[in-house]
Amino acid sequence: MVSFRRILVLLAVSAAFALPLATAPAARADVIVVPPGNRSDKQPKVYSGSKLLTAMRNTGSFNDKYKRVYAVFANNPKLVARIKQVSARYGIDPVHVIGAIVGEHTYNIDTFDTLQDYYVKALQYAGNTTLTFSYKGQTAAQLFAMPQFANCEQMKNTYEKWDCRQTVWNRQFMGKFVNGKLYTKDRLHRVFFKPAFGGQTFGFGQLSPVAALMVTDVTNAKAGLPLLTIDDPNKVYEQIMSPDTSLDYVAANIRVEIDIYKRIAGFDISQNPGITATLYNLGDAATRARELKAINDQRAAQGKPPMYPQENFYGWFVNSKEAELRALLN
Repeated sequence: MVSFRRILVLLAVSAAFALPLATAPAARADVIVVPPGNRSDKQPKVYSGSKLLTAMRNTGSFNDKYKRVYAVFANNPKLVARIKQVSARYGIDPVHVIGAIVGEHTYNIDTFDTLQDYYVKALQYAGNTTLTFSYKGQTAAQLFAMPQFANCEQMKNTYEKWDCRQTVWNRQFMGKFVNGKLYTKDRLHRVFFKPAFGGQTFGFGQLSPVAALMVTDVTNAKAGLPLLTIDDPNKVYEQIMSPDTSLDYVAANIRVEIDIYKRIAGFDISQNPGITATLYNLGDAATRARELKAINDQRAAQGKPPMYPQENFYGWFVNSKEAELRALLN
């Protein structure tokens, strides 16, 4: 993985990310505000997995899927009102929440026609005693007890702890033999946090269990939602599957990513829904923020201007539709 291509990917993709707090940190004098809009005129190449998923499900083009999820918002004024309410709770522009959800349903999973369909789907998980966070007999708790993850336990907050865990997984476990055991070459939430009969992301917000666990301290403090743990998968799925609570986890993730990016990378991304959508899509904001900070420190030493955040295909699309998405809020 230490290839020239990998370095280029880090330079291009890391440029959109960062670490959190439940409340916004104090303003920094050197913070650069990222303006609205895309940095490039042309949409970056769409991830092959998104193309494959859309083709396999025969749900039409990306634009067809966008129109369907847009219609869900347009036909549900109470949903839009709920998004405004939740966004205000976390101190973010509601267009960030709408953009993240639109991106997920356009490029990853197709939307149901009505919110009622999401409630019906959630019932399939209710009371299922077979749900576990594990992989081939090893639980997530046993995985994180391994010495490779020891430093993660020293992190300041829940998001940083989970970001650290995901980074350790990516670098030391994914696709590698560890203690005589081969770990599959896939992201952590797709290996240890995937029920046998489901996908990797769930509910209207298309959240992974890890995404909810990362901000459970924030949603507990801001909305009084239960503190989630890896020892109670049912509670995690209950929270992310229900439209009544999933929006809080979407908004909390965005709030945390904005704060992290400002604090670590020195960029205020709160005015650019495409950047926050990119982060929502890719995750690991803290690690990405540190990578961008390192890149820009080096550029500064060379007398070069800082590298700005750049949207991936998903975030670029959200920015291109910002005017339409804001129309929903009016």
